[in-house]
Amino acid sequence: MGTSWIQAVIYTTAAGIEPVSGRLYQLGITGLEIEDETDFKTFLEENKNAWDYVDDELMEAKSGETNIKIYVTDNAAGHETLGEVERTLKELAAYDQEQAFGSLRMELSGMDEEDWANNWKQYFKPLAIGEKILVLPEWETLDEPTDRTIFTINPGMSFGTGSHHTTKLCLERLEKYIKPGMEVLDLGCGSGILSAVALLLGAKSATAVDIDPNAAEIARKNARRNGIEDERYRVFAGNVLTDDKLLQAISDRTYDLVLANIVADVIIALAPKIPPLLASGGTYITSGIITERGDEVKAACNEVGMRLQTESQSGDWLALDYQKN
Repeated sequence: MGTSWIQAVIYTTAAGIEPVSGRLYQLGITGLEIEDETDFKTFLEENKNAWDYVDDELMEAKSGETNIKIYVTDNAAGHETLGEVERTLKELAAYDQEQAFGSLRMELSGMDEEDWANNWKQYFKPLAIGEKILVLPEWETLDEPTDRTIFTINPGMSFGTGSHHTTKLCLERLEKYIKPGMEVLDLGCGSGILSAVALLLGAKSATAVDIDPNAAEIARKNARRNGIEDERYRVFAGNVLTDDKLLQAISDRTYDLVLANIVADVIIALAPKIPPLLASGGTYITSGIITERGDEVKAACNEVGMRLQTESQSGDWLALDYQKN
């Protein structure tokens, strides 16, 4: 039997082609088909002398919104990738205050969105990470007892399940650094997996932030699902890069551990804001970095006085651990 594929069409504008493509490249998606309506119309206008008739079906096919097509396999890895794409598009839409990049909506074919919504759960199984952690979907049961710390999760389709390379890297780093009584900050929290696991491993309290209000709500629900009291877990929705009030709200304390599993561009922009948030001797764990962007991220962190402790890689992804100089 051949591989089944899902085609995802992302609708944008001529101005959105570069930023959307950049986000997709950061997720390791390089096979893009770009249809730019503006380019086609310009091509027709500039080459009128080459023909006297253009097929109506071709005109119809090439009219409409500019779009970028990608293809992913219809399996666990492909579904995880679609979740990452949906999340990065939401982040990009939140930064695009002028809506210069168009609707940024994603349409699927090969499998419709309702099927995807119903079927993605079958790909998400209990997942042992590092030496201490077990991520358990709430619809699954364990066959045998475990002495691992269990994080029960219903991530929602668009948010991290723990199986992506970058989330695994962060959880393994978290396991290494976490100590009882720590204050933890999770920037770009998604499903809340990192900050909630930090609390289950003994952190005193955690603050989670995501640009997407849906992510913030899912993170809060996942924490409660694991018996984490609201007073130990603060969740904010907003953009720390542009919202000074939000930055002020999370700056009411310093953190022993700051986590940022986002994308390289955002990590670079965040760099100057991290040292004031870190407690003396605190650690900054950052991931979501495609290997090609590693040097840029390192340069940005070095520039603000952070010292690289360790570097880890999984697939094409990097995780970097920093401390303040």
